[in-house]
Amino acid sequence: MKQALETFTYYFDIVLLVYTISICSSYLLLAIVSAQALIRYKRENSYTDYREVLSSPLTPGISLIAPAYNESLTIVENVKSLLSLQYPQLEIVVVNDGSKDDTLAKLIENYQLEEVPYAYPKTLSHKPIHGIYKSTQAIYDKLIVIDKVNGGKADALNTGLNVSSGKYAACIDVDCVLSQDALLKMIKPFLQSEERTIAVGGVIRIANSCVIEDGFLKSVQVPDNMLARFQVMEYTRAFLMGRMGWSKADGLLLISGAFGLFDKEIAVACGGYNHETVGEDMELIVRMRRYMIERGERYVVSFIPDPLCWTEAPSTNQVLGRQRNRWMRGTIETLLMHKRMFFNPKYRVLGLLSYPYWFFFEWMAPLVEIFGIVYFVLLALLDLPNWPYFFALMGSVYAFALMMSMAAILFDEMSYFQYTRWRDVRKLLIAALLEPFLHHPKVVWWSIRGNLDFVQGKKSWGEMTRTGFNTKPAK
Repeated sequence: MKQALETFTYYFDIVLLVYTISICSSYLLLAIVSAQALIRYKRENSYTDYREVLSSPLTPGISLIAPAYNESLTIVENVKSLLSLQYPQLEIVVVNDGSKDDTLAKLIENYQLEEVPYAYPKTLSHKPIHGIYKSTQAIYDKLIVIDKVNGGKADALNTGLNVSSGKYAACIDVDCVLSQDALLKMIKPFLQSEERTIAVGGVIRIANSCVIEDGFLKSVQVPDNMLARFQVMEYTRAFLMGRMGWSKADGLLLISGAFGLFDKEIAVACGGYNHETVGEDMELIVRMRRYMIERGERYVVSFIPDPLCWTEAPSTNQVLGRQRNRWMRGTIETLLMHKRMFFNPKYRVLGLLSYPYWFFFEWMAPLVEIFGIVYFVLLALLDLPNWPYFFALMGSVYAFALMMSMAAILFDEMSYFQYTRWRDVRKLLIAALLEPFLHHPKVVWWSIRGNLDFVQGKKSWGEMTRTGFNTKPAK
């Protein structure tokens, strides 16, 4: 029995080592490709004059769709921010998805709204609309507010797609604040690419502890809350060192639901957002890409590394846990819905690289990790661990994780230099040192809970409580 267990341990250690090397190698390769793409983007766009896009009569229309559910704390500030965006042909569609608080009342009061008759095509299905509102003030002429029965984020976005009139649709979380030239930069790939661009994503940054006044980002600071600080590290790695690389390799499977710009015609032709998943942002991109590939049409999905969108990150374990649980369930649902792509050469990079990466390293990684922990505990109880191997592996993994976090800070400081004060950089360095011990275990647990909830058929979105933006300058 002991001999059999030792044999199993020997081969399992080999499998675990190969898996660890594979995941670390993929992260490193993505970082290298991302660095090259970031340098090239900075060089090609350093002399771009976006005023030409702003002043051109040929600039296509964009409808910015922002679902809102119980957002009364930040709704007025965020709509102010959206109204101030620099773009010539802009329509802002705020969808009040059956809020239980005074979100709609605040919008009506602050923007002098009144209900109006409004004709629109009902191409995509969604919950009933109570009313469509426009402002009596000419200054808010581009604002449309839809009040509807609660149906979830996907349902609200489909409502916005139906009502909107722009050629392109920018879908955004209403709690986000965009840079003033965000849409000018996002539309550029659609105008320049020789192939049809069907979607463009941008970098999402953490706005906790930043100063926002009248819808404008006035001061960028590292969050005071340590949990939000850990998320700064996660977001920087994911966007600048992950999605930038996947975009370069033509394998991007996800554009964040917080901010993305889509070819509305293709999004609607695919059936819009899927009501059956809590990962509607990822699922739509995968479906749009499949739609183009299966019809033999050439297309592009691009990514912009500029810090275009700032959002309030969860500042409590309870709220963040719900978010990560939902992300994991959404990932599983999307992968299963599109399992036909798995190692299918018909889908080229998506089938041979992107899907397997998400399957093995996004879905399976937490399961492998928790299994490894349980396995090691059992070995320890039987007094069988290979301690030198264990400490060497753990030390190597920690060193690699720390290296990637340091590289992410370097990427950020060398590209867009958001954190200009040394004390902010110091806070990030401390967060990088502590993250593997204080934050990563919780992320793994939340992912495991997401797997368990998926098996049990849980479909709820989860309450995302907001604390509101900081509107006073830091002392």
